[in-house]
Amino acid sequence: MKRHIKQTLFFFLIVTGSSAQELNTFFNETDSFLKATIIDGRVKYNTIKENSEDLKAVLDVAKDISVSESDVMNYQAFWINAYNLIVIDAIVKNYPLKSPLNVDGFFDKIKHSVGGKMITLNGIENDLLRAKFPNEPRFHFVLVCAGLSCPPIINEAYTPKKLETQMQRQTVLAINNPNFIRIEGNKVNVSQIFEWYKDDFDRAGGIVTFINTYRTSKLPEAIQFGYYPYDWTINSK
Repeated sequence: MKRHIKQTLFFFLIVTGSSAQELNTFFNETDSFLKATIIDGRVKYNTIKENSEDLKAVLDVAKDISVSESDVMNYQAFWINAYNLIVIDAIVKNYPLKSPLNVDGFFDKIKHSVGGKMITLNGIENDLLRAKFPNEPRFHFVLVCAGLSCPPIINEAYTPKKLETQMQRQTVLAINNPNFIRIEGNKVNVSQIFEWYKDDFDRAGGIVTFINTYRTSKLPEAIQFGYYPYDWTINSK
């Protein structure tokens, strides 16, 4: 009996160690890839198109990784990176391209093999992240859809140890960017992200309250409010 327990524990430790190693490899390879291909929030799609081996390698690592949602930081970091890498890969496969919307089903129909699943980009965002962590609206500032109106993609991997700092930083940068929050006199126009995902921001106290949480120069509560059109032109360098 004791021998059986020891064997089971040994097997569990091997599996756990292997999964942890694969996850670390994924984070490290993602970091290297993004550092080489992202400049000032723009993606070098043409360069990646010419040599996509590094991108293919990191996505191959991601295919069978399994992370429990109870392991919150690893889980969120894995799926945020996976989403951003898949967006880049899908753009590259159709490059040259003016907009991700030019590809039918880019977000809601085309399935990708990642994390032991076949899943769409919307599935990652809505089912694996937003639905499981409904009180985390900062996802909208780290998931990058390839459009110019998206918050910029960073040239490093999101990692469990740095995730809180990274999400906070990207949210602050977006909210204080005059191109993202556009103020003219007594009126403010904000990204349609706030319109499409209004429920997420309502759970955080409402759009104005959420913005003022991260904004250096606060918006008055009575300010006139509107949305500017989303620019889906790809964020190419």
